[in-house]
Amino acid sequence: MPDRAGNQPVIDDEEVLAGIRKWVEIETPSPDGAAVNQLADLVQSDAMSLGAHVDRVPGRDGYGDILTVRSPWGGDGPGILILSHMDTVHAIGTLADANPYRRDGDRVYGPGIFDMKSGAYLAFYAFQHFVRAGLESPLPLTFLYVPEEEIGSPTSRQVIEDTARQNKYVLVTEPAHGGLCCTARKGVLHVDIKIHGRPAHAGSRHQDGRSALAELARHIVALEDLTDYERDITVNVGLASGGSFINVVPAEAEAKVCIRAPETSMLDELRDHVLSLQPLGPDVTLEIAAEINRPVFPRGPGTVQLFEHTKEICREIGFELEERHSGGGSDGNFTAALGIPTLDGLGADGHGHHTLDEYILFSSLAPRARMWVRLLETLT
Repeated sequence: MPDRAGNQPVIDDEEVLAGIRKWVEIETPSPDGAAVNQLADLVQSDAMSLGAHVDRVPGRDGYGDILTVRSPWGGDGPGILILSHMDTVHAIGTLADANPYRRDGDRVYGPGIFDMKSGAYLAFYAFQHFVRAGLESPLPLTFLYVPEEEIGSPTSRQVIEDTARQNKYVLVTEPAHGGLCCTARKGVLHVDIKIHGRPAHAGSRHQDGRSALAELARHIVALEDLTDYERDITVNVGLASGGSFINVVPAEAEAKVCIRAPETSMLDELRDHVLSLQPLGPDVTLEIAAEINRPVFPRGPGTVQLFEHTKEICREIGFELEERHSGGGSDGNFTAALGIPTLDGLGADGHGHHTLDEYILFSSLAPRARMWVRLLETLT
């Protein structure tokens, strides 16, 4: 542990990596609640062995459980919320085939190792460090582990927001990109479009049909054209499907659209626009649903202050921490939107999140672990 003069704690980076490996080797795809719960079991067991208070809310809709771990000190007063997710985008079997756990020089590979099991474990290791030293952080610590962040946290959002309101700060263990932490994120708007046309024989009665796919294609082009890089707005039609047989004019088609923007007013404007879309062809109808999946994560004054504090800590440790504004969403969007100082991207450095080339840099583990210990020790 660091003393009050700011001396750096002794960190065993090999021990950190061994702990990360245990978490990575439990594969946890978001839709597989039973798989995610295997990691929850491990986290719960290790946390209880450190004297932590653990609450576990059973999962629903097929997702895993929500795990809340509280430090044995500090009581119930406002403290620090450390926010992590246990799930990954990778299917069971990725570890055995496409991206096995392995170490190649400074790179350590494995499914979910970068996003975000290394970051989640680094924060847990810092807590373990306090317990081993018989010391306490000035503020109580709450670790929240959610099971389905990668698909928008549909079952855990309310718990995240309720827990965040009880704390002074939120630290999110998402990965660092190029060593940068995140002080702002775009908001995310999800749009579902369903189109109903009229079926007909594609040869003998083609003129009677009204193609839902043709209608959808026109809307796809128009929606993608809403992308405006100068305003930092992106529109992505990520999924589209329709039709029944090659020789039938398609009567049904649907698409799922992801829209991202850096300001709430932009998201509201885009939502109003898509909800007002009208048919472009005759005798077709549109069904449109649009909801803000993640609110804008603003760079508020409390977050800026929290970043500057963390930057100074990192400078003491020996590395420069810089900030970035991300187009990706995280659970930090929910807490920052509530006005709670939130710092994101405090995990290990690495590359390739959501890919089969995902890795962390071993050299980033010791400095990041020291950062976590110093953060928990100095926030008041």
